[in-house]
Amino acid sequence: MTHKLEILYEDNHLIAVNKTCHDLVQKDKTGDDSLIEKIKQYLKKKYKKPGNVFLGVPHRLDRPVSGVVIFAKTSKALTRMSNKFRDGEIQKTYWAIVKQLPVKTEETLSHFIVRDTKKNKSFCFDTEVKNSKLAQLHYRVIANSERYHLLEIDLMTGRHHQIRAQLSCIGSPVKGDLKYGYPRSNPDGGISLHACKIQFEHPVTKENITIEAPLPESDTFWKYFDL
Repeated sequence: MTHKLEILYEDNHLIAVNKTCHDLVQKDKTGDDSLIEKIKQYLKKKYKKPGNVFLGVPHRLDRPVSGVVIFAKTSKALTRMSNKFRDGEIQKTYWAIVKQLPVKTEETLSHFIVRDTKKNKSFCFDTEVKNSKLAQLHYRVIANSERYHLLEIDLMTGRHHQIRAQLSCIGSPVKGDLKYGYPRSNPDGGISLHACKIQFEHPVTKENITIEAPLPESDTFWKYFDL
Protein backbone atom coordinates (compact mmCIF):
# COMPACT_ATOMS: atom_id res chain seq x y z
CA MET A 1 0.00 0.00 0.00
CA THR A 2 1.41 3.39 -0.97
CA HIS A 3 0.88 6.40 1.28
CA LYS A 4 1.58 9.99 0.38
CA LEU A 5 4.39 11.57 2.37
CA GLU A 6 3.27 14.02 5.03
CA ILE A 7 6.17 16.45 5.43
CA LEU A 8 6.20 18.06 8.88
CA TYR A 9 9.46 20.03 8.64
CA GLU A 10 12.17 20.63 6.07
CA ASP A 11 15.25 22.84 5.76
CA ASN A 12 18.68 22.44 4.15
CA HIS A 13 19.82 19.98 6.80
CA LEU A 14 16.81 18.01 8.06
CA ILE A 15 13.48 16.64 6.91
CA ALA A 16 10.78 15.22 9.20
CA VAL A 17 7.73 13.22 8.15
CA ASN A 18 4.63 11.84 9.84
CA LYS A 19 5.12 8.08 9.60
CA THR A 20 2.07 5.84 9.20
CA CYS A 21 1.78 2.41 10.83
CA HIS A 22 2.37 0.87 7.41
CA ASP A 23 5.71 2.57 6.76
CA LEU A 24 9.12 1.01 7.25
CA VAL A 25 11.81 3.51 8.14
CA GLN A 26 14.44 1.33 6.45
CA LYS A 27 14.10 -1.70 4.20
CA ASP A 28 13.95 -5.07 5.92
CA LYS A 29 13.52 -8.70 4.89
CA THR A 30 9.93 -8.03 3.73
CA GLY A 31 11.27 -6.06 0.79
CA ASP A 32 8.52 -3.44 1.23
CA ASP A 33 9.18 0.15 0.22
CA SER A 34 10.78 2.23 2.95
CA LEU A 35 10.45 5.85 4.00
CA ILE A 36 14.08 6.37 3.03
CA GLU A 37 13.37 5.47 -0.58
CA LYS A 38 10.17 7.54 -0.68
CA ILE A 39 11.91 10.62 0.72
CA LYS A 40 14.89 10.22 -1.59
CA GLN A 41 12.51 10.19 -4.56
CA TYR A 42 10.73 13.25 -3.16
CA LEU A 43 14.02 15.15 -2.78
CA LYS A 44 15.30 14.04 -6.17
CA LYS A 45 12.16 15.30 -7.87
CA LYS A 46 11.73 18.52 -5.86
CA TYR A 47 15.33 19.68 -6.21
CA LYS A 48 16.04 18.02 -9.58
CA LYS A 49 19.01 16.19 -8.10
CA PRO A 50 21.08 13.99 -10.42
CA GLY A 51 22.47 10.68 -9.18
CA ASN A 52 22.09 9.32 -5.68
CA VAL A 53 20.48 11.44 -2.97
CA PHE A 54 22.04 11.40 0.51
CA LEU A 55 19.63 10.70 3.36
CA GLY A 56 20.74 9.65 6.84
CA VAL A 57 18.74 7.97 9.62
CA PRO A 58 19.59 9.26 13.12
CA HIS A 59 16.70 7.38 14.80
CA ARG A 60 13.84 4.98 14.02
CA LEU A 61 10.27 4.07 14.90
CA ASP A 62 8.93 0.52 14.97
CA ARG A 63 6.83 -0.33 11.92
CA PRO A 64 3.42 -0.43 13.71
CA VAL A 65 4.11 2.92 15.45
CA SER A 66 3.12 6.25 13.85
CA GLY A 67 4.44 9.77 14.25
CA VAL A 68 7.47 12.02 13.82
CA VAL A 69 10.58 10.61 12.17
CA ILE A 70 13.54 12.87 11.38
CA PHE A 71 16.03 12.26 8.57
CA ALA A 72 19.29 14.07 7.84
CA LYS A 73 19.93 15.60 4.42
CA THR A 74 23.67 16.13 5.06
CA SER A 75 26.38 14.01 6.67
CA LYS A 76 27.12 16.83 9.14
CA ALA A 77 23.49 16.88 10.30
CA LEU A 78 23.42 13.09 10.53
CA THR A 79 26.46 12.91 12.80
CA ARG A 80 25.24 15.69 15.07
CA MET A 81 21.63 14.42 15.30
CA SER A 82 22.81 10.85 15.95
CA ASN A 83 24.93 12.17 18.82
CA LYS A 84 21.98 14.14 20.21
CA PHE A 85 19.74 11.06 20.20
CA ARG A 86 22.50 8.97 21.78
CA ASP A 87 23.22 11.56 24.48
CA GLY A 88 19.58 12.16 25.41
CA GLU A 89 19.54 15.75 24.15
CA ILE A 90 16.29 15.31 22.23
CA GLN A 91 12.91 15.43 23.99
CA LYS A 92 10.54 12.77 22.62
CA THR A 93 6.86 12.73 23.57
CA TYR A 94 4.51 9.87 22.72
CA TRP A 95 0.81 9.18 23.18
CA ALA A 96 -0.41 5.66 23.85
CA ILE A 97 -3.90 4.20 24.19
CA VAL A 98 -4.27 1.42 26.77
CA LYS A 99 -7.30 -0.48 28.01
CA GLN A 100 -5.94 -1.36 31.44
CA LEU A 101 -5.48 1.77 33.54
CA PRO A 102 -2.08 1.78 35.30
CA VAL A 103 -2.13 1.61 39.10
CA LYS A 104 -0.61 5.09 39.31
CA THR A 105 -1.88 8.01 37.23
CA GLU A 106 1.70 9.28 36.85
CA GLU A 107 5.00 7.48 37.33
CA THR A 108 8.59 7.17 36.16
CA LEU A 109 9.29 3.59 35.09
CA SER A 110 12.79 2.12 35.34
CA HIS A 111 13.52 -1.36 34.04
CA PHE A 112 16.44 -3.30 32.65
CA ILE A 113 15.67 -4.42 29.11
CA VAL A 114 17.11 -7.39 27.25
CA ARG A 115 16.57 -7.60 23.50
CA ASP A 116 15.92 -11.01 21.95
CA THR A 117 16.94 -10.55 18.31
CA LYS A 118 15.56 -13.93 17.21
CA LYS A 119 12.08 -13.09 18.52
CA ASN A 120 12.45 -9.36 17.76
CA LYS A 121 11.15 -8.67 21.24
CA SER A 122 12.40 -6.99 24.40
CA PHE A 123 11.97 -8.29 27.95
CA CYS A 124 11.87 -6.17 31.12
CA PHE A 125 13.52 -6.96 34.44
CA ASP A 126 13.36 -5.07 37.73
CA THR A 127 17.05 -5.60 38.41
CA GLU A 128 20.11 -5.65 36.17
CA VAL A 129 20.71 -8.95 34.36
CA LYS A 130 23.24 -10.11 31.76
CA ASN A 131 23.17 -8.06 28.53
CA SER A 132 20.50 -5.71 29.90
CA LYS A 133 20.28 -1.96 29.38
CA LEU A 134 18.61 0.57 31.65
CA ALA A 135 15.29 1.85 30.23
CA GLN A 136 13.44 4.83 31.69
CA LEU A 137 10.29 6.70 30.77
CA HIS A 138 7.78 8.94 32.49
CA TYR A 139 4.06 8.53 31.82
CA ARG A 140 0.95 10.37 32.92
CA VAL A 141 -2.72 9.63 32.27
CA ILE A 142 -4.07 12.64 30.34
CA ALA A 143 -7.52 11.50 29.17
CA ASN A 144 -10.09 8.75 29.64
CA SER A 145 -12.95 7.41 27.54
CA GLU A 146 -15.56 4.86 28.51
CA ARG A 147 -13.24 1.90 27.84
CA TYR A 148 -9.77 3.28 27.16
CA HIS A 149 -7.14 5.55 28.67
CA LEU A 150 -4.66 7.90 27.02
CA LEU A 151 -1.10 8.13 28.33
CA GLU A 152 1.44 10.84 27.54
CA ILE A 153 4.96 9.46 27.66
CA ASP A 154 8.29 11.26 27.89
CA LEU A 155 10.92 8.84 26.65
CA MET A 156 14.13 9.22 28.65
CA THR A 157 16.13 6.43 26.99
CA GLY A 158 15.80 4.89 23.55
CA ARG A 159 15.82 1.10 23.91
CA HIS A 160 14.40 -1.47 21.50
CA HIS A 161 10.57 -1.59 21.81
CA GLN A 162 10.99 0.25 25.11
CA ILE A 163 7.56 1.85 25.55
CA ARG A 164 5.78 -1.27 24.37
CA ALA A 165 7.75 -3.53 26.71
CA GLN A 166 7.58 -1.29 29.78
CA LEU A 167 3.84 -0.62 29.52
CA SER A 168 3.24 -4.34 29.07
CA CYS A 169 5.39 -5.00 32.12
CA ILE A 170 3.07 -2.91 34.33
CA GLY A 171 -0.02 -4.62 32.90
CA SER A 172 -1.04 -1.89 30.45
CA PRO A 173 -0.03 -3.05 26.95
CA VAL A 174 -0.58 -0.64 24.07
CA LYS A 175 -3.87 -1.20 22.27
CA GLY A 176 -3.40 -3.50 19.29
CA ASP A 177 0.08 -4.69 20.33
CA LEU A 178 -0.25 -8.46 20.08
CA LYS A 179 3.50 -8.97 20.53
CA TYR A 180 3.32 -7.43 24.02
CA GLY A 181 0.15 -8.97 25.31
CA TYR A 182 -2.81 -7.00 23.92
CA PRO A 183 -5.50 -9.55 22.98
CA ARG A 184 -6.67 -8.07 19.63
CA SER A 185 -5.03 -6.33 16.71
CA ASN A 186 -6.09 -2.90 15.42
CA PRO A 187 -8.08 -2.76 12.18
CA ASP A 188 -5.34 -0.72 10.45
CA GLY A 189 -2.64 -3.23 11.41
CA GLY A 190 -0.79 -0.76 13.62
CA ILE A 191 -0.70 -0.20 17.36
CA SER A 192 -2.08 2.83 19.21
CA LEU A 193 1.31 4.38 19.92
CA HIS A 194 2.11 7.73 18.30
CA ALA A 195 5.28 9.82 18.40
CA CYS A 196 3.42 13.10 18.69
CA LYS A 197 6.20 15.61 19.40
CA ILE A 198 9.95 16.02 19.23
CA GLN A 199 11.97 18.98 20.53
CA PHE A 200 15.67 19.70 20.04
CA GLU A 201 18.32 22.30 19.33
CA HIS A 202 18.96 22.39 15.58
CA PRO A 203 22.35 20.74 14.87
CA VAL A 204 23.52 23.57 12.60
CA THR A 205 21.51 26.75 13.22
CA LYS A 206 21.19 26.11 17.02
CA GLU A 207 17.51 27.18 16.93
CA ASN A 208 15.06 25.47 19.26
CA ILE A 209 12.91 23.27 17.05
CA THR A 210 9.55 21.66 17.92
CA ILE A 211 7.93 19.26 15.46
CA GLU A 212 4.45 17.86 16.07
CA ALA A 213 2.67 15.09 14.18
CA PRO A 214 -1.13 14.94 13.72
CA LEU A 215 -2.79 11.77 14.97
CA PRO A 216 -3.35 9.00 12.40
CA GLU A 217 -6.82 9.04 10.86
CA SER A 218 -6.66 5.28 10.24
CA ASP A 219 -6.88 4.61 14.00
CA THR A 220 -10.33 5.92 14.94
CA PHE A 221 -9.86 5.21 18.65
CA TRP A 222 -7.98 8.50 19.08
CA LYS A 223 -11.30 10.23 18.42
CA TYR A 224 -12.75 8.74 21.60
CA PHE A 225 -10.81 11.27 23.66
CA ASP A 226 -11.59 14.95 24.04
CA LEU A 227 -8.24 16.23 22.74
